[in-house]
Amino acid sequence: MKRRPEAAPEQLRIGRTELHLVPPASFADAGAEVLAAVLRGFGARDLSLALSGGSTPGPIYEALAGLPGIPWERIRVYFADERAVPPEDPASNYRLARDALFDRVPIPAESVHRMEAERPDLDDAARRYDRGLPSRLDVLVLGIGEDGHTASLFPGSHNLRETARRVAPARSPSPPTGRLTITPPVVRSAGRILVFARGRAKADVVREALQGKADVSRCPARLARGGTWVVDTEAAARLRR
Repeated sequence: MKRRPEAAPEQLRIGRTELHLVPPASFADAGAEVLAAVLRGFGARDLSLALSGGSTPGPIYEALAGLPGIPWERIRVYFADERAVPPEDPASNYRLARDALFDRVPIPAESVHRMEAERPDLDDAARRYDRGLPSRLDVLVLGIGEDGHTASLFPGSHNLRETARRVAPARSPSPPTGRLTITPPVVRSAGRILVFARGRAKADVVREALQGKADVSRCPARLARGGTWVVDTEAAARLRR
């Protein structure tokens, strides 16, 4: 797939963070190209990929499904978080990824490991998922909320202090409130982290995450500093150049 010239990102570095700045109209295509390049870079080896949900990654997953050269038969897919809803619910992160990506690419069904957050006992569901999670994710895809959360790690959450459990129940300030989420040890150990952010409403929190002084308890997305961030120019509007 040939990308339009205007989709080419401007690449910068902020500390340990590799930053790709793209026009809003090119965001999905550019994000998909960056993610595809990372996945292709693993060559012939098997790899683990964890996906996030939300409004930002859906168009990226759709664009990714149309790109060539991605070794879907060697990719095992996991999730960074999930809402406590059935897999067919419109709020389900699994459903988003299935509709936008899995149904469009030749990935074996047994290679997709969804979080069963619809279980009545979320603590048990978290422990089950923890047992099946690789010791280290090769690629972790994250977003960032307007409050600075990433995965379902929200400001002030006790999960931000977790050092042993890798998957835990979580509570969201907005419905659906019940969640499952990976914890900081999973983020910190990931081989490659990709963060996607778009829209002017994210400008303050993107700056705080990458250049601010707030600690992780106030801006959990700071856990992903040092990764690769794909940010549209509106979300990057307040970054110091």
